[in-house]
Amino acid sequence: MHLDRHLGELLQQYGTWIYALLFLIIFCETGLVVTPFLPGDSLLFVAGTLWAAAGMEPAALAATLVVAAISGDNTNYWIGRFLGPRVFRWENSRIFNRRALEYTQEFYRRHGGKTVVLARWLPLVRTFAPFVAGIGRMAYARFLVFSVCGGVLWVAALVYAGYFFGNIPVVRQNLSLAIVGIVAVSLLPLAIGLLRHRFKKA
Repeated sequence: MHLDRHLGELLQQYGTWIYALLFLIIFCETGLVVTPFLPGDSLLFVAGTLWAAAGMEPAALAATLVVAAISGDNTNYWIGRFLGPRVFRWENSRIFNRRALEYTQEFYRRHGGKTVVLARWLPLVRTFAPFVAGIGRMAYARFLVFSVCGGVLWVAALVYAGYFFGNIPVVRQNLSLAIVGIVAVSLLPLAIGLLRHRFKKA
């Protein structure tokens, strides 16, 4: 709810080191299957907003986070490729969501390689998609092309949306609601997919 306030405080406190912190968050959110709870879409939007408010150029921010997103994706791919099917023996826990992993696997069956791009816009699926690609031994060259395209589109769209629209007075005054809206919209396809799956079973 108050990501804007916390990120603003960190920007004032750490200065240019904030780039390293944001890199780490986006890298872990996309690169480690046990950290899908970290902010993604909302963080990118709010970062763009704060950069505009501080009069800073967004290009360096976007480039840093594109590298973080692509590096995270590729790390996750190779973890999945190394672990293989053994991961499906894991049970749900506080840091592992088996249902989200199975949902992502089903998403792959329906949408194929473009899942690597589409998944960027879906929380949870974004974290598990490269992992599942590795488990399924998707050709790495093909994965890399989709990963780069998806990473650039996702980061650039949200950072620049925040930069150009986040400081419009009505948005700025209701930034917490805007963050909730971004999260809700990004979760909507997941919710619809799960509901459709349940109705099919019924």
